[in-house]
Amino acid sequence: MLYSAAEQVYREVKESILSGDLPGGELISEGDIARRMELSRTPVREAFLRLEAEGWMRLYPKRGALVVPIADGEAENVVDARQMVETQSLRNIVDRPGALSALDAALRANLTDQHQIAERRDVAAFSAADADFHRLIVKAAGNPILDNFYSSLRERQRRMTARSLARDPSQLPRIIEDHSLLADLVAARDVDGFAAALLTHMHEVHGLERRGGTR
Repeated sequence: MLYSAAEQVYREVKESILSGDLPGGELISEGDIARRMELSRTPVREAFLRLEAEGWMRLYPKRGALVVPIADGEAENVVDARQMVETQSLRNIVDRPGALSALDAALRANLTDQHQIAERRDVAAFSAADADFHRLIVKAAGNPILDNFYSSLRERQRRMTARSLARDPSQLPRIIEDHSLLADLVAARDVDGFAAALLTHMHEVHGLERRGGTR
């Protein structure tokens, strides 16, 4: 698919933000991106304005664009929202054998991809596969409103996971183990077990304390 120059810049810069290649607090300039992509500044400016409107950047005239850091409390809020959406999605699937079987197959295929990506130590690709694993559960429920809402959480999740893995790449095998457990709980139709395991998984990956002060 062919994209306009502005769309190309938007996609590449946003991917760099989500993958952690452009960390929060980084200041970048239109000129740097234009030179790197061999483009004029006009499409870069258009892309930056779009990224600012979406909350990923803050533009400062004559200084550049600041990559907006992950806000205080954002990780906790994302985890809370994901817990509700993923658990309710599974609850909506467990009495639909066909949907549950298809979801199980999709989760197992995703796990195979995760193993291969982990061997390459590709954090950007792994954070995407990690987010896709969780979104498969939401998508399988067949509620387009929840699925669209979750797509915005997926982007925030990717960025959070990339940051966590950059801080501690040794987490990769444990994340896969957690996902294997979650897949088993899905197959067993154990919604309560899934909810508990999911919460533990998310708090450990992102280094968050539980409500009440425990991990």
